Amino acid sequence: MKAESSYPLKVMQTFEQQTLRKITDSSYLYDFGQNASGIIRLKVKGKKGDRIRIVPAEILDDRGMADQSASGSPYYFDYTLKGGDEEIWEPRFSYYGFRYALVEGGVPAGQPAISGRPTVERLQMLHTRNSAPEVGTFSCSNTLFNQTFKLIDWAMKSNMSHVSTDCPHREKLGWLEQTHLVGGSLKYNYDIQLFYNKIIEDMTESQLSSGLVPDIVPEYVVFEDGFRDSPEWGSAAVIIPWYLYEWYGDKKAIEKAYPMMKRYISYLESKADAHILSHGLGDWFDLGPKSPGESQLTPKALTATATFYYDAVLLAKAAGILGKTEEAKAYQKLAEQIKIAFNKKFFEPATGVYSTGSQTAYAMSIYMGLVDEPFKEKVFANLKESIRTSGYALTAGDIGYRYLIRVLEDGGASQLLYQMNNRDDVPGYGYQIRNGATALTESWPALKNVSNNHMMLGHLIEWFYSGLAGIKQQADDTGFGKILIEPQFVEGVDWVKASYKAITGDIVVDWKKEKGKSALQVSIPANTEALVVLPVVKEKLLNLNQKPLSQHKAVKKQYMGNGKLKIVLGSGSHTLNWTNK
Repeated sequence: MKAESSYPLKVMQTFEQQTLRKITDSSYLYDFGQNASGIIRLKVKGKKGDRIRIVPAEILDDRGMADQSASGSPYYFDYTLKGGDEEIWEPRFSYYGFRYALVEGGVPAGQPAISGRPTVERLQMLHTRNSAPEVGTFSCSNTLFNQTFKLIDWAMKSNMSHVSTDCPHREKLGWLEQTHLVGGSLKYNYDIQLFYNKIIEDMTESQLSSGLVPDIVPEYVVFEDGFRDSPEWGSAAVIIPWYLYEWYGDKKAIEKAYPMMKRYISYLESKADAHILSHGLGDWFDLGPKSPGESQLTPKALTATATFYYDAVLLAKAAGILGKTEEAKAYQKLAEQIKIAFNKKFFEPATGVYSTGSQTAYAMSIYMGLVDEPFKEKVFANLKESIRTSGYALTAGDIGYRYLIRVLEDGGASQLLYQMNNRDDVPGYGYQIRNGATALTESWPALKNVSNNHMMLGHLIEWFYSGLAGIKQQADDTGFGKILIEPQFVEGVDWVKASYKAITGDIVVDWKKEKGKSALQVSIPANTEALVVLPVVKEKLLNLNQKPLSQHKAVKKQYMGNGKLKIVLGSGSHTLNWTNK
C-alpha cells in the first residue's frame, strides 16, 4: 500500500441543464452546455423496482440524438429505485466525457406525468477531475483568444485524472507525448508538480527490461508498433523530469528518474541506425491530404531523431546537475553525433530547407538546437515564408505544433502566431469553436468520428502566458527565481491581463496600448528579480511609477539590447509607461 502522491479526484463544478428536449413520452435529452469529464447526480421519485437509464454523450448525431460512436459505446448509468421517498444517486466508480444526457424510463418534473413512470426531479452534471489547484489566469482584448483559452482549459480539466488521459471516455489512457508537449501550457493553469511526479513514478514502473518506456503509462493495454514504441511519446521519461527541475526547481525529480532516463536513452541507441531513428507515429494528426492519423507531411525519422537529440542534450544537463561529469560528457558526445547524422540526412545547406519543408520539420530542427549557427537566419526565414505562402494556415500536428509556437515566439514572430490563430475559416481553434466545440477536440477540423474532448493540441495557452503576457523564465533559471517579463505587443491585441502563481509567489502582468502610448503594470514576488524587456528605443521615452528610471531603487540595472530596453527590477508592484515611437 502506498500513500496517494497526487491530488485526489473531486467534484469541481456542477452544471444544471441548459435545455430539455422531449424525445418520446418517457425519454428526454438534457443539454448541460459544456463538454466535460464527470458523472451525473440524479434526484428521482417513483415505485420500488422502477429503473432509470441515463446515456451520456459529448455530441449529437445528424438526427439530434446522443451519439457515442466516437466516444465508446454502449455506456450508460442505470438506477433501480427502492421506492418511497425522493432518492438521490451518483455513480461512484466510473465517469465519462459528456455534454448531453439522454434519460430513458422517467419523466422530468414539470412535464406531463405518465402513469407508472418515475419522476426525475432533477438531473445535474458533476464535473470531476484531479483537484490540482489553479495557479493562472489570462484574459485579453481578443474575444476569440479568450474563447480559445476556455476551449483548451476544459480539455485540460477533463483529462487531468490520476493519469494524464487522452480523452475522458473512450480510452482514458495516459498517452505520454501530451505530458511534455502540453505541459508548458498546463503548468501555467494548474499546480502540476505532484501530478507530474506521479507520472514519473508511473513511467518508472512501466519501463520494460529492454529500457522501452511505452507510449501509455500505466500500460493497461499493450498496443503494437508505433502505438507502443514511438520516441516522441516515450521521451517523456527524459523530458518531464527536466521540466520539473526547470519549472519548480525540483532536483529530486531528476535524481529519482535518472536511472530510467539512462535506460531509455540506451534503448533508443539500440534502435538507431547510424544515430537515425525511423520508427514511431511521427507528427500525429498533422493536416495532410489524407484523414488524420500518423504523420503525413513530415518524415517520422525527422521527428523521432530530433527528439532523440533533445533527449541526449537534456540527459547531459541532468548528469551535470547530479555531478556525474563523465556521463555528462558522454551524453553530450552522443548528442553531437546525432546532430551530425540528422543534418546529413535532412538538411540542404544550399537552400536552407529541412526535409519536406513542413512547419514541423523547420520548427523541431530550430527548437531542438539542430541548426548550425551560419544557417539559423535562413532556416527561420524559410519557416516564416512557408507559413505566409500557405495562407497562414497551420499544418503541424500533435508533435510539431508546440515547437512551432515556441520557435515563432522566441524568434520575435508572434504576429504570425496571431495571424494563424485569430481566424475560424480553416481548421484550428477558431474553426472548432465556430463548429460548436466547447472543449478542445482531437482533430484540428473537429471531426465527429474522433474524440471531441482531447487536450493534445492545447499548446497555444503557453503562448498566451509566455508570449502575449510575457511571463517566463530567464535562461538557465530554475523555479522562477529569475523571472523574464517580455510581452509580445502584437497588432490586434490592445490589452492583456495575466497572473501566474509560481513557487516563488504571484507574478502579475497587466498591459494596454492606446493612442500611441503603452502601460505595463507588473508584480514581482518577494526575494526574486525580473528582467523586463520592452520595445522602447530610447530610455527617456519611458517612466517608472511616473518618475524617470534613474530615480528608483527598484531598478537594479538598465541597458539597451537588440533594439529593446532591458530593465532589471526587484520585487514589488511597478507601473511602466512609455510612448510608442
